[in-house]
Amino acid sequence: MVPREPPDDRTPASPAFQTRSRDNIMRRIIIVSVLLSLLVACATSPTGRRQLKLFSGDEIAQMGIQSYQQMKQEEPIETSTAENRYVKCVADAIISASNPEGQWEVTVFEDDQVNAFALPGGKIGVYSGLLDVAETDDQLAAVIGHEVAHVIADHGNERVSQQFATQGGLQVVSAFLGGSGGAGSQAIMSALGLGAQVGILLPFSRTQESEADTVGLELMARAGFDPRQSVDLWQNMAEASGGGGQAEFLSTHPSNDSRINNLSSHMDEAMQLYRQAPNHPDCG
Repeated sequence: MVPREPPDDRTPASPAFQTRSRDNIMRRIIIVSVLLSLLVACATSPTGRRQLKLFSGDEIAQMGIQSYQQMKQEEPIETSTAENRYVKCVADAIISASNPEGQWEVTVFEDDQVNAFALPGGKIGVYSGLLDVAETDDQLAAVIGHEVAHVIADHGNERVSQQFATQGGLQVVSAFLGGSGGAGSQAIMSALGLGAQVGILLPFSRTQESEADTVGLELMARAGFDPRQSVDLWQNMAEASGGGGQAEFLSTHPSNDSRINNLSSHMDEAMQLYRQAPNHPDCG
């Protein structure tokens, strides 16, 4: 009896060949699916810039709400009636000018840091330390307008999508699909651009920051706040930081000078909107 030769793995009939073929087909399907999802997910920002957005608005809003609730549990909240009324007056005017859907919640946190944030899901946080640098309601409007602009431009979705599409995808998905706390939730909060002490802060890119400056300038002008005060605000910011800071090319944020130049280049259009605004709030 002639011994039978072992099957050649390279022949189409062999199980090993068929397994490899299935694996190759699956890889190609996955690659095509990912590429199609990236193409479909392309969107346009308010300034006409192309964006990658892989998540639905509801998913991003839920991430923002969860982060906000966590902030309110962990950070002390300012109880001063005067400060809360003042911040809410400015925020309400900006929110009204942005024509948002649903109700927005505004919280003043008792903290010396000079910061504020807005999150998807209609959440705004202002740190009391900001009120020492934003000296007028117009200047505070410049900050809140900038933060609300991040939400309007869907920068949170873009940031999470970028993280998902590169190195942080598995971590983000794990946290969103049931993970609680730990590095996963910190990554989501960071990806949303939350200006808080979450251990790993990944702020918006310089492109997104500049875009938020431009859109925020328009928002504050439509709300009836003097857009020229946005330049004064960033001059105050430069003074508060001692005029120093990290070199722009090493930072994800534009330098104060770059921000001022960008704002100044859009000032004529903003002033037209300011003059046409039906109301000029007096929140001070």
